[in-house]
Amino acid sequence: MSPDLEHLIQLQRLDTAIEDARRRIAAHPDRLAEADARLSEAHERVDAVRQRLKNNQEARRALEKEAAVFQGRLTKFKDQLSEVKTNREYQALQHEIAAAQTELGTVEEKVLERMLEGDAIAADIKAEESALAAMQKEIGAEKSALEQELAGVQRALANASTRRDALLGQIEPPLIALFEQVARARKGVAISAATRDGLCSVCHVRLRPHVFQQVRQNDTIIQCESCRRILYYVPPSAPAEAPAAP
Repeated sequence: MSPDLEHLIQLQRLDTAIEDARRRIAAHPDRLAEADARLSEAHERVDAVRQRLKNNQEARRALEKEAAVFQGRLTKFKDQLSEVKTNREYQALQHEIAAAQTELGTVEEKVLERMLEGDAIAADIKAEESALAAMQKEIGAEKSALEQELAGVQRALANASTRRDALLGQIEPPLIALFEQVARARKGVAISAATRDGLCSVCHVRLRPHVFQQVRQNDTIIQCESCRRILYYVPPSAPAEAPAAP
């Protein structure tokens, strides 16, 4: 293979590595934000269930106050029983006492329901807080791994950039200009291998036979007539030798 073609292939590989590193670095803040969002959702779930418990407790206190009112009314009616003078007054008080007892029983039943509901919510809080603690640990480890990954990608980017600068010094300016022109037009991919059956491996257009024969020589710069990428050919590996017969 000609040195020019080898250099351009190396340049493409470095440019691809550089672009990949830059893309990963650019995506780093979003990946951190996504991790923070998951943690925020876990906090919100804990806050929501705590608010449910607060609402439950407020409703329970309101019912307990209502029960106290009915209890006071019931006590008052029972105290008045000793003061009645007629059977009619006695029956009226008994009716009031029965009504107060019914109302008190209804409210006390609701208080019990709130108590049971509160126990269930308290269990939910415990579960959500446990899930939050696990999530915090998971997100902390994930962020640490992301930071280590970022540092590695930044080192790889710096290394690839240094190697690219050194490689450019070994390539003739016209070839660099051609490479960069094609790369700009083809989303950063200026080099394409020709397949064994004579296709451009990127645009999949069949090469003319004599062009394919030239590409297979790997000794000159030839562009795909369709996508204009610079072509090269990787010959098939030699078959492994069969083991000697015993």
